[in-house]
Amino acid sequence: MMGMDRRRFLLGSAALAGAGWSGAAIAQQAGVIGGQAEWAQSYDVGAQKSRNIITSHPILSPATLQATEGAIRVYQEIVARGGHPPLPAGQRLKLGTRHANVQPLRDRLIALGDLSPNVGNGSTFDSYVDAAVRRYQARHGLTPTGVVGAQTFAALNTPAEVRLKQLETNLVRLRSYQVSLGRRYVTTNIPAAYVETVEDGVVQTRHVAGVGKIDRQSPIMTAKILDVNFNPTWTVPASIIKKDLIPLMRKNPNYLAEQKIRIINRQGQEVAPEAVNWNSDEATQYMFRQDPGGEFNSLGFVRINIANPHGVYMHDTPAKGIFGDDYRFVSSGCVRVQNVRDYIYWILKDNPQWTRDAIDAALRSGQRLDARPAEPIPVYWVYITAWGTPEGVIQFRDDIYGKDGVGPGAVTEALRAGDDRPD
Repeated sequence: MMGMDRRRFLLGSAALAGAGWSGAAIAQQAGVIGGQAEWAQSYDVGAQKSRNIITSHPILSPATLQATEGAIRVYQEIVARGGHPPLPAGQRLKLGTRHANVQPLRDRLIALGDLSPNVGNGSTFDSYVDAAVRRYQARHGLTPTGVVGAQTFAALNTPAEVRLKQLETNLVRLRSYQVSLGRRYVTTNIPAAYVETVEDGVVQTRHVAGVGKIDRQSPIMTAKILDVNFNPTWTVPASIIKKDLIPLMRKNPNYLAEQKIRIINRQGQEVAPEAVNWNSDEATQYMFRQDPGGEFNSLGFVRINIANPHGVYMHDTPAKGIFGDDYRFVSSGCVRVQNVRDYIYWILKDNPQWTRDAIDAALRSGQRLDARPAEPIPVYWVYITAWGTPEGVIQFRDDIYGKDGVGPGAVTEALRAGDDRPD
């Protein structure tokens, strides 16, 4: 049984590499699309380019659960054979590099099924190794650049025993969701930083996301989408006033004016920024409200309200460049959604009043408008760091919030350095 599982999970990737597929093709077969950032100047730029997981099976589906059980058997076999020796990580490797460290890299990629054993060996980082590295990066949530630097080495040098523990831990999490989740629902996988919409058991859309920072974590929860706000104002949360806004005003007294944020007192009157003592906590006594405007408002063009006790929600963002980053743990707990227009189309599709044309008109209007789905839509914010797909791909993400019990995430620290970028 172990041998069959291993072949099922690994044969496809090795065959693709052996057939000489391009790095991009390998990456797509790995379950992601590699691409560049979305830029703030264009509302939906990058919708087809951003990195995304490709499978029609929802992450909380029985098919994913079964595939994860198979992935566990694969890693049980790897661990039984002694696991992986550490790779020498002192030399950055990329296409065209000739170095003694390339051969150990080849061996590791072969052992993991990302590289066919039939495409040569030696110290040259050739196109086969490049394609295999890109595939490996893709299924670990890294931009498939083909460059092996600190973050890819950190992933490669994660012990097989740790990977097995991740899979076993996440199998328990996946089993807890094997109930009726609803005909239509949304999943946010926090460590993978992506959102998927599901209808009748099939994924309809996927969106790269920005989620909570390590010290301001997005909560694991079940909630429901209640309504959508077009062109929303943003009321600055009390925690952000104290942690961020006051220090920013001390550095730049024009910050509020530049960001079109108004100060409102308890009587509903606007207060001039120069009337506030920014060297004290006086600012915490006021409400701070940012004017609507997708180009500058922190919520972008759309806010999606979900009923929950944590005060978090989902929204657009003017800072679309984050969607091209590997490290997308950037918010104060809310979830920022890439290509939010398609997300809104899906949420409101069963409400005949809100056709695509009506949604587009609402976005263009600049007016504060509200819309509701035909029925509240279940939303699941989950924490899945390791899983198998029915297509035979084993996916891993770093344990960003330290919930797997396997120690600190080396990949997270390396991601902040970001030296796997091409030259």
